[in-house]
Amino acid sequence: MGLNNNDIFKKLRVAHKLRDTDIIEIFALVDFKVTKSELGAIFRKEGHPNYQECGDQFLRNFLNGLIIHLRGPMPPKKK
Repeated sequence: MGLNNNDIFKKLRVAHKLRDTDIIEIFALVDFKVTKSELGAIFRKEGHPNYQECGDQFLRNFLNGLIIHLRGPMPPKKK
């Protein structure tokens, strides 16, 4: 039994000590709109009626935003 996207997302949230507002700001860095209720559904337990599975696109956008959040924007390439 391996980790699913929800588990990975939860572990990243705890490891980086992120709150819902921080996560929403990280998604905004990659122009991806997320609401607090969507985050709440993803962070619920799997048996809960409002549980929502974290898709690959959702996690990918979060990881891309997290890179920008931690490293800063990518510098322009030199010609």
